[in-house]
Amino acid sequence: MKPTLIYLDVCVLSRPFDDQQQLRIRLETDALNLILSQVKQGRYTLLVSPAHRREIEAIADLYERAALQAIVERQGVPVPVDRTVTRQRAEALVAAGFGVADAAHVAYAEKSGAAFVSCDDKLLNKCARHVLGIWCGNPVAYCEKEKLR
Repeated sequence: MKPTLIYLDVCVLSRPFDDQQQLRIRLETDALNLILSQVKQGRYTLLVSPAHRREIEAIADLYERAALQAIVERQGVPVPVDRTVTRQRAEALVAAGFGVADAAHVAYAEKSGAAFVSCDDKLLNKCARHVLGIWCGNPVAYCEKEKLR
């Protein structure tokens, strides 16, 4: 069976470094860990784009940056898309009101046909208002959809 494609944006990958005393953050961190365990087992293919690398390189906390770089290097697979077409789609999403980094992440996920997972409610609401042709949601919703326990 071919692994399912999944695209986790950087805010999801950074969840373990957020305040774990907040229930939502703790749940999303647990969901991320569950998803990554399934990536390790080969159920999912974690797609990584140049947008990941740029955003991770900008993280000020050295430990967090190194941890995220390790995840994308060890578990990630480069997004197999035409960069020119993806850039055009990202530009269209920016014109539609998406931020530049968010548009890049969504365009890479969309062009690869991967499920797009984010913890950013505003971004997910924008995704819901546009016809993207891919599943978009937070990590807890993804685990529920995939029946991950």
